[in-house]
Amino acid sequence: MKLMLFAKPLFLLGFALSSTILFLHFCQPNQPSSKADLMARSFVLWLHGLGDSGPANEPIKTLFNSTEFRNTVWSFPSAPSNPVTCNYGAVMPSWFDIHEIPVTADSPKDESSVLKAVQDVHAMLDKEIAAGTDPNNVFVCGFSQGGALTLASVLMYPKTLGGGAVFSGWIPFNSSIIERISPNAKRTPFLWSHGMDDRTVLFEAGQAGPPFLEKAGVSCEFKAYPSLGHSISSEELRYLESWIKTRLQSSS
Repeated sequence: MKLMLFAKPLFLLGFALSSTILFLHFCQPNQPSSKADLMARSFVLWLHGLGDSGPANEPIKTLFNSTEFRNTVWSFPSAPSNPVTCNYGAVMPSWFDIHEIPVTADSPKDESSVLKAVQDVHAMLDKEIAAGTDPNNVFVCGFSQGGALTLASVLMYPKTLGGGAVFSGWIPFNSSIIERISPNAKRTPFLWSHGMDDRTVLFEAGQAGPPFLEKAGVSCEFKAYPSLGHSISSEELRYLESWIKTRLQSSS
């Protein structure tokens, strides 16, 4: 089962998400919570794709039924509305400007708007950490444009986080950014997932991620999904759940 997040034309890409996720939500069995008291507060920030919204993605959290997530705070912010070059200047929810679709490994990059969006994400992380959440229990995840912003935000954050998860994303800046990555940020691990049949953000764009991170000294687990297009599958989300679980810190 796949959670389709893109449709054509591109400015309709957010509307296919809600019904599919809600269907998955009502099909999920509830599990008993026996280990929750041992887990410290954790935080998952989810960044949506171009043209989508935060509320449309909120049912994702209901798929994480393990007891380790009982003390997890989820945040699904919505991107501001901005003109998007690849959509002929149409105004839509967008974290930063995208110049062309499909996105390739060599697509032009609008670093200034990316770094502006990074500042907004950092403000969200700072607020949660100031509220008492251990940075090691903070995870940033994102799909497509949100995945690209996840990569940029985690690499530019001055603290070591629990992890960053990129789904169908790409590298939104040039390699010169590596010089600005702090030693603490280099200790944050990444999970990178990409569909091999993606026609919107080409698989080659995703494949470029792990070598870039390796060059920066950052660990990355890359998972390729055959026959998956520009969408998130339930299989990817199940693996994300287990990936985060292994990295959560207990309160004891």
